[in-house]
Amino acid sequence: MSEFQFYLAIVIFLLTYGGIMAEKVPRTICSLIGGGAMIYFGFLTETEAFKQFIDWNTLGLLAGMMILISVVKKSGFFRVVALWTMKKSKGSPRMLLVLLSVVTAVSASFLDAVTAALLIAPLTISLCRMLKLNPVPLLVAEIFMCNVGGSGMMVGDPPNVMIGSATHLNFLDFTENTGPLAVITVFMTLCCIIWLFRKELPHGNMPQEEVDKIDVMSAVEDRKLFNRSLTVLGLTILGFIGHAHFGLDTATIAMTGAVVAMLVCGINPDDAMKEIDLDTLFFFMGLFVLVGGLEKAGVINAIAKWGVNLAGGDHHLITFLILWISGLASAFIDNIPFTATMIPLIKDMQQLMGLAHADYMWWALSVGACYGGNGTSIGASPNVIMIAIAAKEGHYISYGQFMKWCFPMMILSLIIGSAYIEIRYFMLAGL
Repeated sequence: MSEFQFYLAIVIFLLTYGGIMAEKVPRTICSLIGGGAMIYFGFLTETEAFKQFIDWNTLGLLAGMMILISVVKKSGFFRVVALWTMKKSKGSPRMLLVLLSVVTAVSASFLDAVTAALLIAPLTISLCRMLKLNPVPLLVAEIFMCNVGGSGMMVGDPPNVMIGSATHLNFLDFTENTGPLAVITVFMTLCCIIWLFRKELPHGNMPQEEVDKIDVMSAVEDRKLFNRSLTVLGLTILGFIGHAHFGLDTATIAMTGAVVAMLVCGINPDDAMKEIDLDTLFFFMGLFVLVGGLEKAGVINAIAKWGVNLAGGDHHLITFLILWISGLASAFIDNIPFTATMIPLIKDMQQLMGLAHADYMWWALSVGACYGGNGTSIGASPNVIMIAIAAKEGHYISYGQFMKWCFPMMILSLIIGSAYIEIRYFMLAGL
């Protein structure tokens, strides 16, 4: 393509990114306009957009999990978890924070971070209202756990879904590589959060007679729906673990789980389909086409060559540049469009350096994008969702206050991630 088209593609990309960051126009509209501009200006055709650049596996995985989780939600499972947490914590604010944080991290890993945020935030505020506690410290901890916990599995955080779908990496690869780091980081950041909010988390428990009155299973209205939906969810997770062995994509597993859940639980498809977040799916579609236009214009390849030359071809240095640039950028830019841009860039870098199987670069991107999202209130979708829910309930968390609390902890998590990658993939690589 001509030099004019090269720079035109960059301008379209920057205008789209600017629109997403400014939040004056809905981000889905911005991404669809940007993707459409790439087609209208001839950077790629409609056929190329639909067949080559839109990642249907990512979209299918997200849609399938949205339906499946909507069925599980109807069973009362998440209310059961909330009551169990209150009973186990005995109303102790610190123990409640720890238990809810662990529940959030696990939910974000096996379900997805956005779903975990939507389900846990209202439950947390309700529990805190019952115990006359300020929910803000717990919500901040849960935001961190959504992003860190979601990084531990392929289906947890959108950046991981996109990386797994675009590469040869499968569910087990993420579990074995980013999973252990997520466990370490959850523990370290939890210690920091408890210390940070030590004054807002007083000591003390509920009276034992009040604890004994809590009936965990009282939230379940239909035991058959409860048992069947959890069985399907468990089988779906097992399907993710073995999908590579059977030669199936994760979208196939998720969609199968969604259909089976509706069938065996007797859920009306019209009701289940309402839970599909079309806004998110079309946002992804626009981004895929936008980045496809950049790739066809040669912009991605040019940036890759510049990055390789800047690092002198040192794959060790490039790995840590990916991690820290991803982390710092994702704090201020939504980590989903950033990841969409980085995936073809890393592929080109690996091709230029002859490192087709340098998977540590993908782990660096995953850690940077997921952990970096904790830096500011707009860094990742769970942040935006939980802060909005808190505001509706009268608990306002400002941009500056959130950044004051969370940016230093985000830096700490990136340092932990850097140490993990250095030790596991470089220092112990030859052992």
